[in-house]
Amino acid sequence: MVDKTTDKQAEPRLLSGGNPQIAKGEGDGPVRAYIAAMPGWKSEVGRRLDGLIMRTVPDAHKAVKWNSPLYGMKGDGWFLGIHCFSKYIKVAFFRGAGLKPVPPGESKTAETRYFHIHEQDEIDEAQFTSWVKQASLLPGEKM
Repeated sequence: MVDKTTDKQAEPRLLSGGNPQIAKGEGDGPVRAYIAAMPGWKSEVGRRLDGLIMRTVPDAHKAVKWNSPLYGMKGDGWFLGIHCFSKYIKVAFFRGAGLKPVPPGESKTAETRYFHIHEQDEIDEAQFTSWVKQASLLPGEKM
């Protein structure tokens, strides 16, 4: 967003729960803008997650849709999404029921599973990257 009065980039608005409102877009730029706008400690965790995802699946395709970064395989749909809430970051594995072990957060949909990250949580990088790798090999969610 450009502020017409100053011609400078306007700060993204935070939606309910602190989720950044970022324009829909494909590629690394919109995802980086989302991560930069994540409030407080969440921005650093977002950068860490993005790095882990991209090191694990270097050919992953990125986009921001519905104010959430999505990661997928080009032409095969999305395997993972990130969303900010007031007290945590939600990582959605769209085919998470097929992962071993299954991520702990249940969903209203049969296949989706969530992994929540709170400010003081330690992220088990080996487990997280295992989930990412497994998820990238499953058929993606078409959105």
